[in-house]
Amino acid sequence: MGVLALALLAVAVAWRAATEAAPPVRIARTLTLSVRVPGGPPAFTWPAEGEAAVQAQGVAGAIASSGGQRPVAIASVAKVMTAYLTLLAHPLSAGQQGFALTVTPADVAEEQRRSALDESILPVRAGERISEREALQALLLPSANNVAALLAAHEGGVTAFVAGMNATARRLGMRASTYTDPSGFEPSTVSTALDQLRLARAAMALPAFATIVDERSVALPVAGHVANYNALVGQDGYVGVKTGSDAAAGGCLVFAKRATRAGRAVSILGVVLGQRGGPLVEAALASAQRLGDSAAAALRVESVLPAGARVLGVSAPDGRRTVAVTAGALRTLTWSGLTLPVRVTARATASTLRTGQRVATVSVGGSMPAATAAVTLHPLAGPSLGWRLSHLL
Repeated sequence: MGVLALALLAVAVAWRAATEAAPPVRIARTLTLSVRVPGGPPAFTWPAEGEAAVQAQGVAGAIASSGGQRPVAIASVAKVMTAYLTLLAHPLSAGQQGFALTVTPADVAEEQRRSALDESILPVRAGERISEREALQALLLPSANNVAALLAAHEGGVTAFVAGMNATARRLGMRASTYTDPSGFEPSTVSTALDQLRLARAAMALPAFATIVDERSVALPVAGHVANYNALVGQDGYVGVKTGSDAAAGGCLVFAKRATRAGRAVSILGVVLGQRGGPLVEAALASAQRLGDSAAAALRVESVLPAGARVLGVSAPDGRRTVAVTAGALRTLTWSGLTLPVRVTARATASTLRTGQRVATVSVGGSMPAATAAVTLHPLAGPSLGWRLSHLL
């Protein structure tokens, strides 16, 4: 009877050892946290003076700057923030006109005062009603300082509005920016090219803003036909954003350009500040165009990891090992010379693996992500019966 019991126990132990679920394989990243794109830094055509910044939106790591990035006067570029705040509070859908402003005699007097100071203004008439969309068009195309004041008054007054501009700047990470007025006429309204690039990204994400700054001209109730000071709009893919110029700031431009590279639509955003090589607006336009065109031309598809690059170490519970490698080259749209963070996302693993089994995804980020699979080089069978028996209890 004892022998039979022992035999039955042995069978039960063997059966349990054979059927007990084995622990899954263990994986450990061996790939570096970042990779460098082959080649030297891209040959951007930076302005010879002032400061500048440029970014290829959605392309991981594709942002660059020049000129020191210290806070400087930005003139009417400040109106990007004025428009952004207005649209955050009162979003506009396609075809909508939004709220209406009624021009008062005091507003007319304000326009005349600003005109006497040679500020950019929009002619207005007492009793005239200006829709939100028309006000934003006047603000962003012919750069009307008096309309900036009208919008600030509508949102609770200039003091409260300027406080909102600065609070929003902090929220967007614009730590080197200070707004003291809604139009940028005051030289104490200062920022950097990189800060204005952050704001441009946020503003261009609002469809109404992007639509307005892409208009070459508009017809307004009293002023009639007005043109966009940004003469790049409508040329070579340029679709906005905002000019600025005065003695303190020089010529300034926030710009946006659309390009197609490797079958992908890419938006180039850039900023040039402090341009003084000739008439100020024209100097800013010329510098921006050279920078935008060079940034678009520098984009190319590059292989940042070859096929067969080691990604993970994989080990079975009984100590046997294999590795996971990239199944194909990791190729992405980028600028040469960049250092890109690489993400490895592991998949759920079993206790056994076959050759070529996908165990992770390797990717570089951005809104245009590129990815490839990490697959095992060799199989890993389940633990042996001996290992199972030794780890049963």
